[in-house]
Amino acid sequence: MAIANQWRAAARWTLVLALAASLPACLAAGAAAAGAGTGVYLTSRGAESIVAGPVDQVEQRARSVLAKEGVDVTGTQSEGSGSKRELKGTKGDLEITVTMERQDEKSTKTEVSARKNLVTWDKDYAQQLLGEIVKQQG
Repeated sequence: MAIANQWRAAARWTLVLALAASLPACLAAGAAAAGAGTGVYLTSRGAESIVAGPVDQVEQRARSVLAKEGVDVTGTQSEGSGSKRELKGTKGDLEITVTMERQDEKSTKTEVSARKNLVTWDKDYAQQLLGEIVKQQG
């Protein structure tokens, strides 16, 4: 009887270890699927993408999306003669930030975050906003 229990325990641990080993691959596949087709990828605080178009066009798109979503733009910042720009705004309890940085003449690295408080981020909403900015391409 004791040997049978040992075998069952060993089988359980083998199953647990096998499932744990496959977990990172599943998470990576899920993250890739979340951005599949849109080129939008989750970050630790929101979402980012390389968006087609120069910084000024991407900023116009971002402003349009924020206005459509009811986000009140409360601040802007520009660095490097406009090659890096930032929009800040609020919607309800969220603080929205859109950061755009020139990659080359035809593309802009764009990151969107939606912060609820010091430690909580609404990555889904950030991904939704960035997805709308990306859709406005071309």
